[in-house]
Amino acid sequence: MPALIPRPTQASFPPGHFTLDHRTTLRLGPGTEPAADLLRTLLAPATGLPLRPSPDGPFALTLDPASTGLGDEGYALTVTPDAVLLRAAHPTGLLRGIQTIRQLLPAQALSGTPQPATDWLLPCAEITDVPRHRWRGAMLDVARHFQPAAYLHRYVDLLALHKINVFHLHLTDDQGWRMPVAAYPKLTEIGGHRAETQQGPDGTGPYDGTPHGGSYTRTELAELVRYAAERGVSVLPEIEMPGHVRAALAAYPSLGNSPEAGLDVWTRWGVCDTVLGVHDEALDFCRTVLEEVMDLFPSPYIHIGGEECPTAEWTRSASARQRVAAEGLPHAQALHGWFLGRIGDFLVRNGRRPVAWAETGAELPLDFTLMTWRDAAHTLAAARRGHLVVNAHHRTTYLDYARSAAPDEPSGQPGNVVDLRTVHGHDPVPAEADAEAAGRVLGTQAQLWTEFVTTPEHIEYLTYPRLCALADRSWSAATDWAEFRSRLDEHTARLDTLGVPRRHP
Repeated sequence: MPALIPRPTQASFPPGHFTLDHRTTLRLGPGTEPAADLLRTLLAPATGLPLRPSPDGPFALTLDPASTGLGDEGYALTVTPDAVLLRAAHPTGLLRGIQTIRQLLPAQALSGTPQPATDWLLPCAEITDVPRHRWRGAMLDVARHFQPAAYLHRYVDLLALHKINVFHLHLTDDQGWRMPVAAYPKLTEIGGHRAETQQGPDGTGPYDGTPHGGSYTRTELAELVRYAAERGVSVLPEIEMPGHVRAALAAYPSLGNSPEAGLDVWTRWGVCDTVLGVHDEALDFCRTVLEEVMDLFPSPYIHIGGEECPTAEWTRSASARQRVAAEGLPHAQALHGWFLGRIGDFLVRNGRRPVAWAETGAELPLDFTLMTWRDAAHTLAAARRGHLVVNAHHRTTYLDYARSAAPDEPSGQPGNVVDLRTVHGHDPVPAEADAEAAGRVLGTQAQLWTEFVTTPEHIEYLTYPRLCALADRSWSAATDWAEFRSRLDEHTARLDTLGVPRRHP
């Protein structure tokens, strides 16, 4: 039986196979051309197969909107010795089915170079496959260590292979601002570069003395969004506020609470106590930035960070105290929820849904979708309160933690080991949730913060195979550990073909 990750909902594999060769043509139903283009694009480097369209082609792609039970991402795949039929109710379902076809073919089909000695045999199959969760994500932090746009395309390709449908792109933080904003050019000119980088965890270690920086162009980000959409992946942008903004304040000090202070882009790790002010200029800045974000990113969700925001500056600020009095707030700490509520309302009025890192969400309007990360109990509390929730508990989904306790693991985020079995055992829906609360849990995602991760090779070493486990659990629900490991052992050949490192590079 072929080892597929994630595991299909229902699958049987009768004897026999269908052979793809230069005579194989595609029979395309209305609306299936983009899926056919993706199939050709993905298979051409290794196979060289043209897969031309033909009205009587044996390999058929079809959309049936009236098909029940498949939803937006489900698909049905039938392979016999004489024909292939890939069917879905929505174009995205066809894209998911194409990734299954890639995995059913020999691992060499994933190669980026010609493999002329390989027979392209597709095993006979009867598969009906529908995801359990509608949010299956992966977050990559490019603010701490910038990664080139070309690598983000490869990152998306690996996500799509595993049916991950949300690429959460963390674009700004204290240590760097990576997205251009026409109204505020200094955000990338100044905020996109730091003088050096701390080498150890927060409060420890030397500095490397080496400048680090980088930012994307609007064209690069627009191309990333298009590239991901062609593969059925939505790019979720994150712009941090009102904390984690030291890079922005280095560029525009007047947005903060001490405009006379000469700030640099932060070179250390941890939580910086420098935050946005709550005066009109700061709020206008956030709205202007988010207008450009919405113009570039069609995602229905926009992430505004929101967590780890010290309030000491607001307590000392005369302007902040005036805001407290004007808004009838009990104290300066309440400005945090007030600020996020104002920004969230702006996004809602523009047809988007705000997302924030949060605990229970007690200070946030129910319009906010929450990413609960600090405590396992927070997911249930937030869902019961009425929020949509993405379960991102750090002890089960943070891939910047070590893969194991082995002494040869690379140094990284201290404090935890998140091994493969831990990720596989993570159920996004709390066991105590009733049907109503469970229905508000959208799914889960992996996080990779990059304080100690500088290269694409290191990113992939930490991400895989742990993301395979998260993909399996979030698409397929609970799977037996031994059975999953058996499938993963075979799947490793695919990762090897793609050049994903098994050992720390």
